[in-house]
Amino acid sequence: MTKVQLRFELQKDLDDRKLMDSIARVHGVYGIFHVLVTPDMRSLLIEYDASRLNPLEAESVLHQAGVPIVLSGSPPVSP
Repeated sequence: MTKVQLRFELQKDLDDRKLMDSIARVHGVYGIFHVLVTPDMRSLLIEYDASRLNPLEAESVLHQAGVPIVLSGSPPVSP
């Protein structure tokens, strides 16, 4: 197992319950360990198992859950 973190920039403010529920659903996806909202509430940090998901699949999980994000310019890092 290789833990990797990715940062995604939110395209919408975290001011509605529906968006928070969408983020909460991502926790149930196999291979996703953590979804953290950054203190400035403008991005998400996703920690996942790189032996189960690649960066595009991790991004796809968020899109399928209805979370409006784009991948940040920083490369994946191991926590």
